[in-house]
Amino acid sequence: MKDDETKIQEIKEVLREFVKERDWEQFHTEKDLAIAISVEAAEILEHFRFRNGEDLREYLANDSNKKEIAHELADVMAFLVRLADKTGIDLSESFKEKHEINQSRFSVEEAKGKGWMDVKKKEKQK
Repeated sequence: MKDDETKIQEIKEVLREFVKERDWEQFHTEKDLAIAISVEAAEILEHFRFRNGEDLREYLANDSNKKEIAHELADVMAFLVRLADKTGIDLSESFKEKHEINQSRFSVEEAKGKGWMDVKKKEKQK
């Protein structure tokens, strides 16, 4: 599977079959999937904790470290896709809608070169 060749629906189907074969549907409640997303996202953070600058660049240049991060990202994606599937949410449509909202909330003129918090602060002052 490659990003430019794979549809989210295909991933949903692969995961559905994986879960069905193992009788894991009982463990994949919406609550537990949401928790799993958070836990797996925290595991990504472990790779970055206490690393900055050159140390971080060296860490990320190591193929083994990068592979571990890739696997954690895949875990987050798997649980995210499962949660979307369980709740009947179309991720592509949701992304499109949220992206349009963000485009209007964070115009290029107001946001270019500024951190998210700076733009949010200005938004609150309006």
